[in-house]
Amino acid sequence: MPSTEDRRILRTQKMLKNALLQLLTEKELSQLTITEVAKQAGCNRVTFYSHYKDLNELLAAIVEDYLSGLADYFRKSFQGLERFSSTDVQRQLPIFEYIYQHQSIFTLIITGEILPGSQNQFCEALAQVAATELRLEEESDLEIPTLNSFMTYGTLGFFLYWIKQDYKDSPEVMAAKLAKLHSKMYDGSVVLDK
Repeated sequence: MPSTEDRRILRTQKMLKNALLQLLTEKELSQLTITEVAKQAGCNRVTFYSHYKDLNELLAAIVEDYLSGLADYFRKSFQGLERFSSTDVQRQLPIFEYIYQHQSIFTLIITGEILPGSQNQFCEALAQVAATELRLEEESDLEIPTLNSFMTYGTLGFFLYWIKQDYKDSPEVMAAKLAKLHSKMYDGSVVLDK
């Protein structure tokens, strides 16, 4: 069980993260100051600096939290299954649902406009789950890391398209489209026992 001090640290970090996310709906990151973020969080600059060196480090911590959440949400979608087909919309849907629920932060992550490397982090988070917990059903001449990289970075373009369309299509529609594309490339995956 975390100590009182640990809970206080986590609470302060959460308040700072929420403050930055709120302010990012009003201003660009480059227009924000540490003082504004600290004030929005109900603390001061000294408190901010005791947790983060700058706004970029705070944003990186937020991105890490959301990518971890995305991977967990994706992972839960196939727990208890032995296999699934690439044409199964339910395999794709959790990723779209999670991104749709957190559009503002994922727009920043996937477009990579304010945090360099966030697109790669996004792709690697998804590829890591696929690489460690799934395997193809059929034999392939391609190494799994090669296929994972191709699929994940190709899917990045699909998410960029969705963002440019201002999330016009529902997660269900987008999952169905991606499942259709995946069905052209491989048949299905087997869930590995942990």
